[in-house]
Amino acid sequence: MTGARVGEDHPASQGPEAVAVDSGDLLRPVRPDVRRRSADEEDRRPRDQPHLLGRFGYVVLMVCLAIGSVFTLMLSVSVGALSIPLGDVATVVWSHLTGQGESTDVEPVIDQVVWEFRFPRALLAFVVGSGLAVAGTALQALVRNPLADPYILGIASGASLGAVIVIVLGSAFLLGLGVAAAAFVFALATMFVVLVLGRQGGRLQPTRMLLAGVALSFVLSAATSYVQFQADPRELRTVLNWLLGSLAAADWPDVTRAAPVVLLSTAWLVLRGRDLNALLFGEESAHALGVNVNRFRLEIVLVSCLLTASVVAVAGAIGFVGLVIPHIVRLLVGPDHRRVLPACLLLGGLYLMAVDILSRVLERPAEVPLGILTSAIGVPVFLLLLRRQGRLAEAS
Repeated sequence: MTGARVGEDHPASQGPEAVAVDSGDLLRPVRPDVRRRSADEEDRRPRDQPHLLGRFGYVVLMVCLAIGSVFTLMLSVSVGALSIPLGDVATVVWSHLTGQGESTDVEPVIDQVVWEFRFPRALLAFVVGSGLAVAGTALQALVRNPLADPYILGIASGASLGAVIVIVLGSAFLLGLGVAAAAFVFALATMFVVLVLGRQGGRLQPTRMLLAGVALSFVLSAATSYVQFQADPRELRTVLNWLLGSLAAADWPDVTRAAPVVLLSTAWLVLRGRDLNALLFGEESAHALGVNVNRFRLEIVLVSCLLTASVVAVAGAIGFVGLVIPHIVRLLVGPDHRRVLPACLLLGGLYLMAVDILSRVLERPAEVPLGILTSAIGVPVFLLLLRRQGRLAEAS
């Protein structure tokens, strides 16, 4: 047989269990057991790509990241214009976490500085870093492009416009919304526009969505620049601090708003880890593995945009976290999202806490905006990772 005849050999005539496989110009039906075995093999394939750590190494890595996160959290609370011993930090935090209230073992001013200012700031740094890293991982799986990051869909640009409008023109201009609320609302509005523009033929097209996000980013950035042009010097400084990312104004309400979104979104993505793995092989392979690709893509976009909007609204635009951290994690543990996402959660949070410490000690008592440091660190690290991954791929 040199070709397929519709009546006998076309897969549509073989019943629902037949799948067409193209080999040159030959079409032939595949048995159900072969299809199941092929699907199982494809589900395993992402974990077979080059990486440094095996199963035991992954457990060790997660334990180290958890311990490192706790230590960095305490160190972040200790460091500042007023240095506080780690023992006093631990005493104050333990006293409040156990419901005892203000600690009697330290001075009241130390208790206030630790619990009311520095501890929520350190926690928010962890939450923001985790959210950006997880959102970057999900978007890279969605578009099958390792260069995707949480800001590529224009969400940060929309949030920036909302925040700058409130800072320069006042909250009354947006019906009384504060900076964080305006940033969140504008980010969600941008997400809605991207989703509308990214659909074609009733389906969400990743490439079309990315192009729409890039175009919207330019438009929104232009609008933000125009509003900045209307600002006086004092307002302009506040605008620049927000646009470059800062946690100086962090408080407990910011933590309670952002943390549940990050934790619940990460948990949902981990539960859908097998489906994220399936997307790595393309739309047809994901369909063969039982994934409703169009609906799942929409869900990923909604979750990623909600994550990004939540953290950008409270911390400003902080770049490169969602781009670099997923690369580091995949290099260590492989591309299986059931392992990548929890590691990104911990490493992203630890990384941003460390950067926040650095921002406070470089020019003490002034602070360097987080966005400057994450870009300065992220660019060379990203280039090194690309070179390292290329070497691993060649060696395999």
